[in-house]
Amino acid sequence: MAVVLSILPIFFIILAGAAFRKIAFPGVGFWSGAEKLTYYIFFPALLISKMATAEIGNIDLLSIAPLLGAMLLLVAGLMVLAQRLSKPYGVLANPAFTSVFQGGIRFNTYVGLAIVTALYGSEGVVIALVMVAIMIPLVNILCVTVLEMYAEKVSVHPYRRLCSSIISNPLIIGCVLGVAINLSNVGLPYVLSEMLRLFSQVALPLGLLTVGAALSLRAFSGVALALTLSCLVKFLLLPLLAIGLASVLGIGELETQVLLVLAVLPTATSAYVLAKQLGGDAELMATIITVQTLLSAIWIPVVLAIS
Repeated sequence: MAVVLSILPIFFIILAGAAFRKIAFPGVGFWSGAEKLTYYIFFPALLISKMATAEIGNIDLLSIAPLLGAMLLLVAGLMVLAQRLSKPYGVLANPAFTSVFQGGIRFNTYVGLAIVTALYGSEGVVIALVMVAIMIPLVNILCVTVLEMYAEKVSVHPYRRLCSSIISNPLIIGCVLGVAINLSNVGLPYVLSEMLRLFSQVALPLGLLTVGAALSLRAFSGVALALTLSCLVKFLLLPLLAIGLASVLGIGELETQVLLVLAVLPTATSAYVLAKQLGGDAELMATIITVQTLLSAIWIPVVLAIS
């Protein structure tokens, strides 16, 4: 019950964002601008503010980094193998598989940090930020590679786009700057520190509202199998792998709980943009994002309660 009560407000904020978008409040063009502000300004400010003052030395990177890499690579390998084995039977077409893949391996950072903040406080947030900084580049590499292999071909340069997106990703930049400031022991000037703190207070609530505003209920006919597969990978396979690897590598209890939160998160709304850019099944991707986000409101408390 404590887990449910901590997480429930987060999903009510997401639903509020969906309701506001539905009634065009505060305006038709507001949500696109709000999403950009959150992604490029408020969220990086939160990352810099938290990472600059975090006790990073207390985190066992030698165990966490291989764990995250193994978890993501195992899930990716199993999904590709399943697609290859089922291809002769026409079960899952190539463009549809790219959406199932993104649905299984991507995660919504806004929702994740909001949940970790509610459940585990600042200590948990620092661990989550370190994990996110490791996972984001690897997830992007895997998703772009699969889209290049399986999507309908489009006239783009995916790997050049991949390198550019990683280098210019504001979340990665925020983490790198925060860690650099932390390791330098110089600290932030008071005015800049306060400005980042105020910006960071806006990041999660506005980010959650934009997640809700991006939801789009579409017809589910013809996509039941793909939708089911993506949810099984996201809500069953990935958390089971996370728990198993954490047990084998013997990481701490708090690190394991934070990892489990990240593993069971719904897929990110940015997956839709990538599907459109690189020739994936964008309509299916939009359906997967919406259904996973709604289901996660029920499933995340269940997983955390029984873990």
